[in-house]
Amino acid sequence: MSTSETIFSVSQLNREAKRLLASHFLTIQVQGEISNLSLPSSGHYYFTLKDAQAQIRCAMFKGQQQRLRFKPANGNLVIAKAQVSLYEPRGDYQLVVEQLEEAGNGALQLAYERLKQKLLQEGLFEQSRKKPIPQLPHQIGVITSASGAAIHDILSVLKRRFPAIPVLIYPAAVQGETAKYEISAALETANNQELVDVIILARGGGSLEDLWAFNEEIVARAVAASRIPVISAVGHEVDFSIADFVADLRAPTPSAAAEYVTPDQTVWLKRFVTIEQRLTRQIQDKFQQQQQRLGWLSKSLQSQHPGEKLQRNSQRLDELEQRLNRAIALGLQQFRQRLTLHEHRLTSYQPLAAIHGYRQQLDYFQQRLSRSVQIKLRTLKSRQHAVLQTLNAVSPLATLGRGYAIVQRHNSSQLIKSVNQLVEHELLNTRLADGHMITEVKQLIHNPN
Repeated sequence: MSTSETIFSVSQLNREAKRLLASHFLTIQVQGEISNLSLPSSGHYYFTLKDAQAQIRCAMFKGQQQRLRFKPANGNLVIAKAQVSLYEPRGDYQLVVEQLEEAGNGALQLAYERLKQKLLQEGLFEQSRKKPIPQLPHQIGVITSASGAAIHDILSVLKRRFPAIPVLIYPAAVQGETAKYEISAALETANNQELVDVIILARGGGSLEDLWAFNEEIVARAVAASRIPVISAVGHEVDFSIADFVADLRAPTPSAAAEYVTPDQTVWLKRFVTIEQRLTRQIQDKFQQQQQRLGWLSKSLQSQHPGEKLQRNSQRLDELEQRLNRAIALGLQQFRQRLTLHEHRLTSYQPLAAIHGYRQQLDYFQQRLSRSVQIKLRTLKSRQHAVLQTLNAVSPLATLGRGYAIVQRHNSSQLIKSVNQLVEHELLNTRLADGHMITEVKQLIHNPN
């Protein structure tokens, strides 16, 4: 039957027109300005695309809006990737939009600037909120593609500069639709595990579209929320992403990030040698000072030693004994002189009987005097012996010889008389009869009351 003989219903005609449009145009791109934008409760977008001469109705369903990088508004100049279709109930010719982008070469740049200004106003770029990068991290985390060039560059630099620091890699896509979600999830995982001290967020160079995952708001907020310092190393030196501004440090390249996060082991080894030499000198100086102090204390102890006092007292006793003997001898000499004088006087008067009596009395007195002198000498020697025994009894050396010890604080002259003066792990200087030792308090045990 020829077309002129066929009778279509309205529904058939619209359905056939829809089929012809879809089969002829397939998926096309149309540029125009948005107007009559409508957003009903279903969540779908309905709007009109127009230019100076014409317009066309458009529908963008909710499921296609996940890839939008901007919020459509009336007046926006856009490029719609769509299928040509027809809405059969009304017979309206329309575009079913699959993807919508801002028109012109600056579309992505506009989205970049819009998000940058938004986060700037929220204070996410403030220097005061940035965390310091550790000088010597215990473990480094790297978020990047496991097969990209960036990870090889980073590992090569880390191996050269400080191979002792372990590296934990959190693989994530760095390009494509899922990249922003994988990067955000990797940041969250690193913070939950708390295994690393710093995170390098890295990707090699590419176009603005290639690097776009690092300009996504979800990635920027994940970087800002990280409790672990983040170094952003995205693209080349001339590339700047939103992640660079939010991160705690921006590195121009992944290799530069590895340089920032690790010290040069050669410099550190030289520093260790210098510290070792300085410490050795300080120990030697301290040892010499302690030797000088020990010599001074030894001399001071010797000057106050009971043996020294005993020796001085013994010498004093000998001196007193000599003075006593001289005094007795002088007394006897004077007495004999007086006696001789009296004998001469008696002889002149010839008092024979008196002389005989006096001689007996003299003999008696001489015997008494001799006994008194002997008793006095024995008494003095007994006192001397008692003094010597007393001094020996109170002498620390005698006490030490009986198995006792003198306990002092290490590097201090303070005597320890009670366990209440001590604390555990304290160093003590314990002096014995033939030397001393340094001991450490392991446990304090109090006697029961």
